[in-house]
Amino acid sequence: MNIIVCLKRVPQTAEAEVRVDSSGKDIVKERLTFDLNESDNYALEEAIQLKEKSGGTVTAVTMGQPDSEDTLRIALAKGADRAIRIKAEDFGEVDGFMTAQLLHAVIKGLQYDVVLTGCVATDDAYYQIGPVLAELLGIPHATLVTKLEFADNKANIYRELEGGLLEHLEANKPVLATIQTGINEPRYASLIAIRRAASKEIKVIGKAELTGADFASKSALEELFVPTVDKRAEILTGSVDEVTAKIAVIVKDKGLL
Repeated sequence: MNIIVCLKRVPQTAEAEVRVDSSGKDIVKERLTFDLNESDNYALEEAIQLKEKSGGTVTAVTMGQPDSEDTLRIALAKGADRAIRIKAEDFGEVDGFMTAQLLHAVIKGLQYDVVLTGCVATDDAYYQIGPVLAELLGIPHATLVTKLEFADNKANIYRELEGGLLEHLEANKPVLATIQTGINEPRYASLIAIRRAASKEIKVIGKAELTGADFASKSALEELFVPTVDKRAEILTGSVDEVTAKIAVIVKDKGLL
């Protein structure tokens, strides 16, 4: 089974002070640490486990700056067979749709049975890259996948829905799945494996290699800002009809209708 896993290197901001830079469109990154996107880490582990069960290859693909090759080398150290970096520096500001276009331009020329991505990027909160990529590739897909099994030429997919519900789907290969955190236990790369991965080739693809394709963003980032902290709250009491009427008045008074 040939598996492609899409990865992203992201800043770790959960316990850091995040400040918007002078451009107003990015954050100050000098003192931040970077690592593999959380759900992508689970997608990578799932890809490696599938290879261990069924044989085949794992190809790790990222769109990023040169320092994202460190993330690809960790993927190689954990068990990926090949790595590809799409040169983000060639394309300027991109949104989720254009990222999916670039991934599609590279992946469509590869042999694959399964494409895995994380369910969401922790830096820009994009959920749409996996589904858009699947549509561009013309293959079935499922999001928020918590279990993935293969028998013959079919995939049995279990995905998480709202309210704690689970959904079971069946799809023919090739198939794309966006992986939810908790599906497995990601492994650590050994020091020996990291040293070996340091000498492995990473294929780099830029705009020159993707001539003839028309890439375009569908959105533009206008501004980043820290939300205003407001501790004021109003507790509404009464029956359902009374509370509903009060909410309607509040919404109307604030000009939201």
